[in-house]
Amino acid sequence: MLAAGSAAGLSNSAFGQNEAAAQRYGNATRGLAPLKITDVRIVHAYPNGTGFSVVKVETSEPGLYGIGCATGIRRYKTLTTAVDEYLAPLLKGKDPDNIEDIWQTVNVSSYWRNGPILNTVLAGVDQALWDIKGKRAGMPVYQLLGGKCRFAVDCYAHASGRDLKELADSVRGYREQGFRHIRIQFGKYGSPHLSGEPDFKKAGFGVETDEVVEIRPYMKIVPEMFEHIRSEFGEEVELLHDIHELIPPIEAINLVKELEQYRPFFIEDAFAPEDIGYYKILREQTSCALAMGELFNNSHEWVGLITDRLIDFVRIHISQIGGITPAMKVARLAEWFNVRTAWHGPGNTSPVGHVGNAHIDLAIWNFGIQEQTDFRPETQEVFPGCPTFENGYMHINEAPGFGIDIDEAVAAKFPLPEEPWYRPIVRRPDGTPVRP
Repeated sequence: MLAAGSAAGLSNSAFGQNEAAAQRYGNATRGLAPLKITDVRIVHAYPNGTGFSVVKVETSEPGLYGIGCATGIRRYKTLTTAVDEYLAPLLKGKDPDNIEDIWQTVNVSSYWRNGPILNTVLAGVDQALWDIKGKRAGMPVYQLLGGKCRFAVDCYAHASGRDLKELADSVRGYREQGFRHIRIQFGKYGSPHLSGEPDFKKAGFGVETDEVVEIRPYMKIVPEMFEHIRSEFGEEVELLHDIHELIPPIEAINLVKELEQYRPFFIEDAFAPEDIGYYKILREQTSCALAMGELFNNSHEWVGLITDRLIDFVRIHISQIGGITPAMKVARLAEWFNVRTAWHGPGNTSPVGHVGNAHIDLAIWNFGIQEQTDFRPETQEVFPGCPTFENGYMHINEAPGFGIDIDEAVAAKFPLPEEPWYRPIVRRPDGTPVRP
C-alpha cells in the first residue's frame, strides 16, 4: 500500500508538471480561432537578370504568412497556373500546421506524381508552411528540425577561367575571401571554347545559339587544370569539379580515375540520371568522392545510390523534390549510410531557397558542403533578410521562421521577360545533342 501510494503521488506530481508544461508551452492557438489557409499565390521577380518564383501562403491570422522557393524549373507561366488553378483551391481552408498531411495529399492530388512542375510548386507550399510554423513557435526553423549541429554553413565557391592564369586568379580571389572549398571549371561546362567551329554549323544544322562540346579537348584540359591549381595553391584548398554529364559514361570513368591523384573533394555529375547504373562500375575503379542528384525528382533515383554506398554526396535541388519535408527524409536516410549532403544552390535558386537549404544544413549531422552564390543588390532589395557570407561560411539571421521575406512592391519593379527561356542546346561536332 505504501508503494502504491508513493507511485500514485509520483504519478499525480508528474501529471501536474505535464499539465503546467502544457499550459506554458502547449497549443499556440489557445484562446484563438483555429488557423486556416486563406490563400496561396505565386510571386515572380527578375532582379539582376535572374528569374525567381516564390509561393506565398496566407492564413486567417492577420499578418501571418509564409513564403517558399518554387524556383528552378523556369516555366513561370506553368508554375502560375499550377498554383492558381490547382493548389490554391485545394489548400484553402486547410490547417497549415499539418505539414506532412498537406505534403502527402498534394503529392497524390493529381494521381500521377513526381513531375517537376508539381514538385516545384509543392516545394514552395511546403517551405512556406515551415516558415509559418516557425513564426508561430517564435523559433527559427532549424530549431524545429532538431537545433544546430554547427555554428554556420560551410560553402564552396565557383572559380572559372578561359585559361589557366584566369582560373588561378579566380581561385586566388576566393581564397582571399576565406573559402576553403572551390569548384574549378575551365570556362563553361565542357570547355566549349577549346573547340573550333563545329561541322554541324558549317552544314547549317541546328540553330545559331547551339553550342559544341568535344570530348577529347575537355578530357585533356581537366587534369591539366587540377595539376596547375594544386601546384599554385597546394593541398590546403579543397577542389571540386562538375563534369555535368557532358561526356560518355566510359570516358567519365576514365577521367575520374585520372583525377584521383589530385584528391578532389568531390567530382559532380559524372553521369546523367538515365545512366546512374554506371556508378557501380565507377565505384569499383576509384576512391574519388562522388556527388550526384541535382536533376533528381523521384525518390527511386537516389535511394539505391545511397543504400548501395555508390555516392558520397547526395546533391539535390530542394525545389525539384518537393521541399523541406522530403529533403529531411533524404538526409536522414543518407545519414544511416554515411552519405553527406551537398544541396544544389545555383544563382537561379531564390534567396528563399538558399535560406531553406541553410536551415537543413544547420540541423542535420551528415551535412557535407553547400553551394554558394552571391546575392546582388537588386536581389537583396527584393528579398530582405538574405543570408550573409563571411570566411567561406553562410550565416542566416535568427528571426522566427526562415527569417527572410519578399517585398512584392519591389519585386513588381523587376517583371519577368516576355520571351520564354530555353536551355542552350549542346551538341557534338556532327550535331548529336548532348543531354545534361
